Amino acid sequence: MDNLIQVTVFVGLMALLAAMTWRKVAAARAASHASADREIFLAGGGLSWFFVAGAITLTNLSTDQLVGMNGNQMLLLAWWELAGFVGLLLLAFVFVPIYYRNNCTTITQLLEQRYEGGSIRTVISGLFLLGNFAIYLPAVIYSGALFMQTLFGVEASIVTVAAVFAVVGAAYAILGGLRAVAVLDTYAGVGILLLALVVVFLAMQAVGWDITTGVPEERLTMIGSLDSPIPFHTLFTGMLFIQIFYWSTNQNITQKALAAPNVKEAQKGVVAAAIIRVLIVPPIVVIPGIVAFKLFGDVDDRAYAMVVGEVLPSWTSGMFAAMIAAAVLTTYSAVMNATITLWSVDFHRRFINPDVDVRRLNRLVGVLAMLVSIALVPIYAGAESIINLLQELNGLLSMPILSAFIAALLFRNMDARAAVAGLVWGFSIYAFHTFYLYVPENFGGVSWYATIGLPWVHYIDVMVFVLFSSVAVALLTNFIVFGNRARLVFFAGDPQPEKA
Repeated sequence: MDNLIQVTVFVGLMALLAAMTWRKVAAARAASHASADREIFLAGGGLSWFFVAGAITLTNLSTDQLVGMNGNQMLLLAWWELAGFVGLLLLAFVFVPIYYRNNCTTITQLLEQRYEGGSIRTVISGLFLLGNFAIYLPAVIYSGALFMQTLFGVEASIVTVAAVFAVVGAAYAILGGLRAVAVLDTYAGVGILLLALVVVFLAMQAVGWDITTGVPEERLTMIGSLDSPIPFHTLFTGMLFIQIFYWSTNQNITQKALAAPNVKEAQKGVVAAAIIRVLIVPPIVVIPGIVAFKLFGDVDDRAYAMVVGEVLPSWTSGMFAAMIAAAVLTTYSAVMNATITLWSVDFHRRFINPDVDVRRLNRLVGVLAMLVSIALVPIYAGAESIINLLQELNGLLSMPILSAFIAALLFRNMDARAAVAGLVWGFSIYAFHTFYLYVPENFGGVSWYATIGLPWVHYIDVMVFVLFSSVAVALLTNFIVFGNRARLVFFAGDPQPEKA
């Protein structure tokens, strides 16, 4: 009987969220006069600040955060969320006005306008698509499937559970476009954040509000050592640049801010997301993990589900499962929509068929992305820590892409091919570090860092080197190969026009 009640609550809540979302979307579409392109990619330019904030928050917050960060079982991981506050403020007050002034649908359009030649737009769109296909989409459905298996003892394989998430999430992105994604994000977000805070409260209550006794000091400190996931010195170097990339130059996030009717409404939404990021998110992604260590020991990515199963009354499990499922679906559908947008605007319309039926293309690309993400799920099943793996893999794309934005905004008279050279350099050097130098077996069982006396070098430090060296390679290539002398400028734009 308990199982029947839990399943009924789960299905009922998921159906309620779907009904509320489609009702809101249908009403908004009926009142909108936007083109099909603008409706699918930018929600008709009609998202209020409330839905911008909800979409940004839930695109980021999913089981890869709840499962992955709590899986580290240390307070130190809260820095990823606290530092995000800075990245969001930069998005609101630096990048949003620039994107709106240049009437961007994809952020790569800005780069095309800044560089001489269009190759940079194509290359960076390709890198974003690679990241979405190979990293973001499979990781989020894998972590959601892992949570469901651990909490409820689901007997189906992890690929099967992940496939269910993929099909439903793709349906939202394909059938509803960005508007459906943003509305689902916001409605689900209220429930997810509230229930996650309840878990924190009950977890603390379960250990008598004492998370220090019996827990090693290195799991409670906010000052990371050199061999920790976040060494303290990296907070002032690589962490800052990672946040700038993720929040300000990442299509998956910025597309939500670009869907507001004007700059001021977008800025209000981004600032609201920043406040949520710094006040609400940090405790829900680290405290349950510490409690799990105290109750169960070192249990890695199973920590969050084990704590939830321990502290939540059994009658609430269906409700919590619905909210977790919604978190997976919101992030998956948001990344899916960004993927469809990048392919449609930056590739298909430019190189294949400018007059393609965008709704039909939307369906085709969505189904392809869904199938690829399901096929890649087994790769993530072997990860020791899903969140640390994601952060390391993101370095392949984040710093090279950010180098192109930095060069575009700080310099003029830059050839796009020079920026591409910087991208290729950054991608290659980070891949060489991650997949060769960092592997102990390549040097007789001793890592390269220990071999040359640099055990303190961390992948976040490497990201800083990749970023600045990529900019330097772009500038040198621009001058030596193409004969252009770049001019350093400080961007000061004209008054901001509203979006049409």
